[in-house]
Amino acid sequence: MTDKIKTFTIVIGDGAYTSERPYTMLRFAFTSLLEGHKINIFLVEDGVFVGKKHQNPSSYDNLEKWLKDIIEEGGVVKACGVCTKARGVAAEELIPGIEITTMNGFVNMCVEADNVLFS
Repeated sequence: MTDKIKTFTIVIGDGAYTSERPYTMLRFAFTSLLEGHKINIFLVEDGVFVGKKHQNPSSYDNLEKWLKDIIEEGGVVKACGVCTKARGVAAEELIPGIEITTMNGFVNMCVEADNVLFS
């Protein structure tokens, strides 16, 4: 581990269980938090479905559990308001701790980041 704590902003645009990218990014985020780094996650486009409650995949690691663990470890998770509205995802359908935000919120996450990763 390096001595410098970094802030990573991770953008997830792929839907839950449509590819391995969201899972890989959540694993990276959780590992980074355990190593003392700071994590921001922005759910955009179909990535907003990654933040939905009551996921129950039969043959895949549960992304809801990963996101809950990330939030519990201090990760900040926000979802694009335009994207949630366009997909009919209400705030109460999201995992507790996920905030709906605007592009301004996303810009702020990127400004404070040392690195931005887009999947």
